Amino acid sequence: MERNLKTPESNYPARWWHTLPHEEGKPERIQCDLCPRDCKLHEGQRGACFVRQNIADRMVLTTYGRSSGFCIDPIEKKPLNHFYPGSSILSFGTAGCNLACKFCQNWDISKSKDMDRLMDAASPDGIASAAAAYGAQSVAFTYNDPVVFAEYAIDTAVACRERSIKTVAVTAGYIHPEPAREFYAVMDAANVDLKAFTDEFYVKLCGGHLQAVLDILVYIHHETSCWLEITTLLIPGQNDSVSEIKVLSEWVVRELGADVPLHFTAFHPDWKMGDLPPTPPSTLTHARRIARDAGLNYVYTGNVHDTEGGTTFCPACHAALIERDWYNIRRFDLPDDGCCPHCQTRIAGRFGKFGKPFGAQRIPVRLARR
Repeated sequence: MERNLKTPESNYPARWWHTLPHEEGKPERIQCDLCPRDCKLHEGQRGACFVRQNIADRMVLTTYGRSSGFCIDPIEKKPLNHFYPGSSILSFGTAGCNLACKFCQNWDISKSKDMDRLMDAASPDGIASAAAAYGAQSVAFTYNDPVVFAEYAIDTAVACRERSIKTVAVTAGYIHPEPAREFYAVMDAANVDLKAFTDEFYVKLCGGHLQAVLDILVYIHHETSCWLEITTLLIPGQNDSVSEIKVLSEWVVRELGADVPLHFTAFHPDWKMGDLPPTPPSTLTHARRIARDAGLNYVYTGNVHDTEGGTTFCPACHAALIERDWYNIRRFDLPDDGCCPHCQTRIAGRFGKFGKPFGAQRIPVRLARR
């Protein structure tokens, strides 16, 4: 079923907003109900994400149908290690973000206010068709947070399901419960950035609050069929203390369970935190040890060459089942049913027939407008 393509010029009608009570002597305002920022906007104003705008006292999404680019990536880059390992995924994003992370690694896209950066135009059906044509098993909403283009992501996810293409949200999880229900109902997997485990970090470095993200993590894992993995970017001197990593890991075990994969990834200086050093590999190794000691079965290191930190081990017999070096799968010893061949323990995740791994390649693609 072909859907109408809405361009920034036509301004796609947004959802999840309401008109605020009129105050005498003041202009009308509307409030965005998509995320906890609750932006209140006068005529013409844009929200903190910069892509949701008040036009004629109605909320519009200015980036529907436009992308900052498309690439075929390995699924491990999202990072997802327990969701059809070795498969390829069509990745794309738009522009804008509803957080203001000073360490953003994709700041040229997520912080962009320049719509000229949105070079590719594609309808939801066009994206689903392209994924099928390129042999990608999944489509990823990534590069910037898909929460801010939720209407576009949801429509694309529906189009993908019609073609048996999986969908993946790479997100900070900063979204209100009502839109979250509709968003995650059509997502097959999500990697949620848990930026840190203190509200002070979220307030000072991200412009948000921790509890809203924790609530969404609990919701995704316990109330949806969406496969969940978590990533924490460890920033030297900011969120990498032994005590914080321990508390974070214990929370995941207690509230989500031992089988939710946790990724600790390396920071590199960027955006407004260019004066900090990159994360030492030893910090990631130590964090992984802390999390495993806390009871987590699947803990990974990322953005570094670390074969042990990238390998999936059976939590029962400790056999190495999927050996990785960064995005490369060196050895795959897990049957299609996802059970350890040595002790028959079921490995948490979504698995299927494993063929030739896609590898570390990244293939930019252009989509014809459909």
